[in-house]
Amino acid sequence: MTAHTLVATARTEIVVKKSRFLAQAAPVETPAQALAWLDEIADHDATHNCWAYRIGIAYRFSDDGEPGGTAGRPILSAIEGQSMDQVMVVVTRWYGGINLGAGGLVRAYGGTAAECLRTAAQREIIETMEAELACDFALAGAVHGLLAGCDAEKLAEAFDEHGLRLRLRLPAAMYAVLAERLRDASRGSATLSRIETPRA
Repeated sequence: MTAHTLVATARTEIVVKKSRFLAQAAPVETPAQALAWLDEIADHDATHNCWAYRIGIAYRFSDDGEPGGTAGRPILSAIEGQSMDQVMVVVTRWYGGINLGAGGLVRAYGGTAAECLRTAAQREIIETMEAELACDFALAGAVHGLLAGCDAEKLAEAFDEHGLRLRLRLPAAMYAVLAERLRDASRGSATLSRIETPRA
């Protein structure tokens, strides 16, 4: 199943038995970025700031003082239930004086998080990769024309005695397409090679 993330931050608020629940969600790329955003938006005058994130295979959640399993885990379940990735959700609660019980807390935290994600603008996560392209000077114009058709972004450009060298970022699914078009345009003289980038 295709994973999605958010286009921008989003928020949804509900009131359950006088307790106010505010869900805020943001696209994040690293755990450090997720926790920095938590520090930025957590309301320290609120009763609880519960949260969860998923970034690839990494995930974490916190009940922030609520009974174990009633807040952070339901928020994470909301993220996973909507096939979201690279997302941080914080649900802030202001206690309204009426206890909700474990089931009520699970529904309130999970439901607010799910509604926030459901109504937010989303985009598909496209796996990208980096590659190096080498070709003769005479092919530079044709090569630049091919890049746009393959959604390839030029990261760096250099010239040496052999011709033009480009460092590119492109959707992983377009690598074979670009390689084939390049081969046809250059009659096999241009080369495209993958650059292995270390995973964060």
